[in-house]
Amino acid sequence: MLHTFRFLLLAGSLAVSAPALAQSGATKADPAMLAKIKDEGLNRSRVMETAFYLTDVSGPRLAGSDGLARANEWSRKQLADWGLTKANIEPWGTFGRGWNIDKSYLAMTAPYYHALIGAPKAWTPGTNGALKKRVMVVKAASEADLEKYKGQLRDKIVLLDVANPPTPSFEPDAKRYTAEELQKMADYQLPAPNAAPKPADPKADEQLKNRRAMFALRGKLLDMVQAEGAAAILSTRGGSDGTFFTSNGAPYAVDAKPVLPEIEMAPEDLLRLIRLSDAGLPVEVEMETRTRFQDKDLKGYNVVAEIAGTDRKLKNEVVMIGAHIDSWHAATGATDNAAGVAVMMEAMRLLKAAGVQPRRTIRIALWGEEEQGLFGSRNYVKNHFADPATMQLLPDHEKLAAYFNLDNGAGKIRGIYAQGNEAAAPIFADWLKPFADMGATTVTLRNTGGTDHLAFDAVGLPGFQFIQDPLDYGTRTHHTNMDTYERLPADDLKQAAVVVASFVYQAAMRDQKLPRKALPVAKTDNR
Repeated sequence: MLHTFRFLLLAGSLAVSAPALAQSGATKADPAMLAKIKDEGLNRSRVMETAFYLTDVSGPRLAGSDGLARANEWSRKQLADWGLTKANIEPWGTFGRGWNIDKSYLAMTAPYYHALIGAPKAWTPGTNGALKKRVMVVKAASEADLEKYKGQLRDKIVLLDVANPPTPSFEPDAKRYTAEELQKMADYQLPAPNAAPKPADPKADEQLKNRRAMFALRGKLLDMVQAEGAAAILSTRGGSDGTFFTSNGAPYAVDAKPVLPEIEMAPEDLLRLIRLSDAGLPVEVEMETRTRFQDKDLKGYNVVAEIAGTDRKLKNEVVMIGAHIDSWHAATGATDNAAGVAVMMEAMRLLKAAGVQPRRTIRIALWGEEEQGLFGSRNYVKNHFADPATMQLLPDHEKLAAYFNLDNGAGKIRGIYAQGNEAAAPIFADWLKPFADMGATTVTLRNTGGTDHLAFDAVGLPGFQFIQDPLDYGTRTHHTNMDTYERLPADDLKQAAVVVASFVYQAAMRDQKLPRKALPVAKTDNR
């Protein structure tokens, strides 16, 4: 997932009036078919097998990497083997360079030996062999502070200071929503159309200003370190208990300017190096990174497949589901977002296993390059439906009945974000009723940001993201070295696949497409 999501909800038990249901469009969903989907999903699930191939077998799936190519091909073949048609790896446009790690080693060798936790930052170069060098700590709160390091960094491994050292926490890493929390978050109402905009928040404006200044200073610091002839950089974005957050250390553009090799570390290990160095002890680090750029194929790709519709009048309309298949590289991207991919693939398998004959075509899309800016979904929408910059609609815009997304970790589904679509909310509340005993009851009119349903919403298409229990997504796994298969609770993914398959089936069987909001105005930036 691109960034943090929100949790304000509207009660899933909201009253559904008879007029609202009458306006929502009749459904021809068969209760017996829904029962078959539920039985298959809970008793003969293959969701964890799919997750295993996406994570342990494919490996990390950074944009343009060998691991992503493996996952794309495996997913395409698996969907075809399950009987889906038009299974294809579809290019969406130009992305940039791919990047792979072939070797990564890091240890302190003086004042004693100790292995250290870390991984190269994405799109940084390798060290061109093993380095064994003294370290130098660089601490700079302003541009003027950089001057004192000039002439001292050549051939050193530079340690960047830790902005937010870890502190003890007495809150659990993982949690589920309680009934009280859901009820407390259930009061949200859409603002009135003519409501006055909220006044500017001076504190938020100040925080934004400080954040921009921090990024600008860091850019100048990195330029100075490189110009001074340093050998490599060790840094951290935070974390605790051996967990570290990962990111990119250079652009993926083919013409990106050169940078130094850089390893992102667990903060505890970096802080030990800093304390020893600050105490005047000679600190030596040994490191070797071997990274490899892939610039022969600069395209980005999505995996697509479908179950063909059978109704003469409706088969050209499409219900879509999706999740992003790319990940960061310090782990195997289990909760972000092999979980979503495995659930969506399993939902398609359940529909095939149950023998569903949908009136509309049901299509799955596994998005590439989400982590760099929702590129896979945004460009798919631009290529197939509409360009949000101009709002010039393509013919298929009218044919999309709905899009459902999953990308909030590995927790079970608790409901759905209706994305401000008031007409869709009562339909979803009705569809959730059979899953009250499985914990899925809540509909919210709020949006959750940062993932691929936004690409559809940006051009006025009904795109939705499911609400999931957070578990340890925000504290331990999201963009970290701990995002591994072990973080996937099987029962949660089974439940999620059953709920998704049910929603998709009912959307495919309705007489009408799901209601739409008003078309947005053309704009040049839809983030």
